[in-house]
Amino acid sequence: MRIEFQARNYTDLACDLLAYPVFENEARESPSLKALDKATRGVAGTVLSTGEFKPELHRACLIHRPARLKARRLVLVGAGKEPEFSLGRLREVAGTAVRVARQSRCKSVALLMRGGFPAPESTQVSAEGALYGNYESEIYKTRDIETRDVEEVVLLSERRTRRSDAGEGIRRGAIVGNAVNFARTLGNEPANVLTPSQLAEQALSLVARTGLEVQILERADMERLGMNTMLAVSRGSDQPPKLIILRIPEQKSRKDAPLFALVGKGVTFDSGGISIKPMEKMEDMKADMAGGAAVLAAMSALAELGPKHPVMGIIPSAENLPGGKATKPGDIVKSYAGKTIEIISTDAEGRLLLADALAYARTLGATRLIDVATLTGACVVALGHIYAGMMGTDQEILERLRCGSRITGERFWQLPLDDDYRKDIRSEIADIKNVGNRWGGAITAAKFLQEFVENTPWVHLDIAGMDIDHDGRPYAAKGATGFGVRTLIHLFT
Repeated sequence: MRIEFQARNYTDLACDLLAYPVFENEARESPSLKALDKATRGVAGTVLSTGEFKPELHRACLIHRPARLKARRLVLVGAGKEPEFSLGRLREVAGTAVRVARQSRCKSVALLMRGGFPAPESTQVSAEGALYGNYESEIYKTRDIETRDVEEVVLLSERRTRRSDAGEGIRRGAIVGNAVNFARTLGNEPANVLTPSQLAEQALSLVARTGLEVQILERADMERLGMNTMLAVSRGSDQPPKLIILRIPEQKSRKDAPLFALVGKGVTFDSGGISIKPMEKMEDMKADMAGGAAVLAAMSALAELGPKHPVMGIIPSAENLPGGKATKPGDIVKSYAGKTIEIISTDAEGRLLLADALAYARTLGATRLIDVATLTGACVVALGHIYAGMMGTDQEILERLRCGSRITGERFWQLPLDDDYRKDIRSEIADIKNVGNRWGGAITAAKFLQEFVENTPWVHLDIAGMDIDHDGRPYAAKGATGFGVRTLIHLFT
């Protein structure tokens, strides 16, 4: 997809589809809508005044052959309430416009960027949204395939804009948007294709394009290092585990500057192991590597954009399957950090992978930690599919994540992490057990991870329930969402 900025009146731009965002309760006599109504010889005003189109967020009204516009079609896109309009919503408006264009088989789209945001930010999120909306997940279809990709998007601004600012925003938006779609592609891959070994190959493929440094630890390395919790997860599978380490070369920092580690859960399929899951929706467990995909995609983008702080990525990857050598409930393993763990449920495998990875990140010099994982169904029970959960001891980062949601469009809700919850994961025969009772499961999972970060400032992002969208949205196709990628990139740029 080609994305460019043009400083011209939207009435003079020839394209297949012109997208015009409209706010709820926007006065019909406002200069903007009066000009639009004039350009359509009253059609825009009629559909708005009669209630045929209500400009609620994500709604769209397609008008063919608008009278005085050079565009072949005009789509009015609901932008919601103007006081609530944000960069995150502008991104969704751009995605909605591109989805309408795809449905109408339009190849070229122009978007009027409303909201009055500065050019670098508005062009960036618009480019991200356009790429997000143009993505499809039907990669394995061999029949009934229709190519509907939008080929060109032109961004227009209501305010005077320096072309260099707009160009820089588009450049950054393309990097971020492509990174998110890369994570979505990984999440959509079936588990017979995306094994831990293939995930490692995907990381290695980024070296030439982005300059990332990639190191892969193999099973023998884990055995030598004593990463027994990672090995315990992978024991039932023929697929060997991988520990993927990502570094950005030549990161400049002061000696006293922190080194962040992004740690992403990379379970390429989770059957639950011996504690096997019910069959219903087990196919979704191919996306249990969404946290690892988010870290891999974010690191690829950060290598191109240049992070504000030194950062590395770590992805512990394995398959969790039953088998003759599989870990059993009641087994006890000794972690890389030296703590012993009683495994109550083999379906609480993600925290076992993260335990060794978080501890190892500290060995590599990380002084601040962020982990991303589809960790608990309990988080989905608590927050549904609207918010991801966040917990931790690094309140500065937690607050930045909360504030950043208006830009990234990815929402997080902080859950408590009081020490009172730790009693639920005490073991009678080991240092700790890997699950507590059914109450507060998202929090007790985080308390388990806290044992392995100790006093290092740390944030845990539980993105369970946010990894797959089964219904699709006006601005996005069904399937993997790439959730978390924009958040991690925004945090470090």
